[in-house]
Amino acid sequence: MQTRDVPDMQARDVMVCGVISVGPDIPVRIAANAMVVNCVSALPVIDIYARLVGIVSEGDLIRRVEIGTERSHSGGETPVSSDSLAKDFVKSHAKRVSDVMTREVITAQPETPLREIANLMEKHSIKRVPIIRDKLVVGIVSRANLLQVLARARDNTDWVESDRVLHQRFVDSIKNQPWAGRPFNIIVNDRCADLWGFVYSADEKTAVRVAAEATPGIESVSDHLGIAPQTSDNIPWAHFENWSR
Repeated sequence: MQTRDVPDMQARDVMVCGVISVGPDIPVRIAANAMVVNCVSALPVIDIYARLVGIVSEGDLIRRVEIGTERSHSGGETPVSSDSLAKDFVKSHAKRVSDVMTREVITAQPETPLREIANLMEKHSIKRVPIIRDKLVVGIVSRANLLQVLARARDNTDWVESDRVLHQRFVDSIKNQPWAGRPFNIIVNDRCADLWGFVYSADEKTAVRVAAEATPGIESVSDHLGIAPQTSDNIPWAHFENWSR
């Protein structure tokens, strides 16, 4: 009996398209606030042409003088070079994102197989991989997205090409909606859809579920969406884009 070739799942099948990003000159405090408000652990940093120039994560912000967590170098420790001391000082005192962000960002393309995404995460000890097309950030894949696929996987069911078609059909159906750019994603497996991530209200949560249920070919929908806490002090410096348009 001939074995049927089954296509690998790719970054585009699981990535979050509602990418929340900031500019390099944004204050560090604003970037931290954007992470908290939008329930994300990192933000791509883009220039005025929307090109990726870095990424700022929770790890870049844990050693801060404002909260008393800056690194301490006592006399009894192993000698530290002047350059290392200078870098630590910048990390803990800098006011702009450009001074604390990681500049050498590991990225992938929408067609990159999830196997390669996992390899990149493991090799470089990173938790997320921005997805790039034509120098623009079109999505992001995190460890959580890979776990979501694992949680939905069925031992006796192969992932099929039609699931990718259904995924794109859903994305296309909501692309003109104002809530399409929220940080959520849909994973379609064997014509069953799982919604993961966050929206900003109960009405938006319902709208996303209804859109998935109304997508031709999707037979069932499991809604795992959360509602991100919103404040009156929204973040005008953060960019909320649905790059799948």
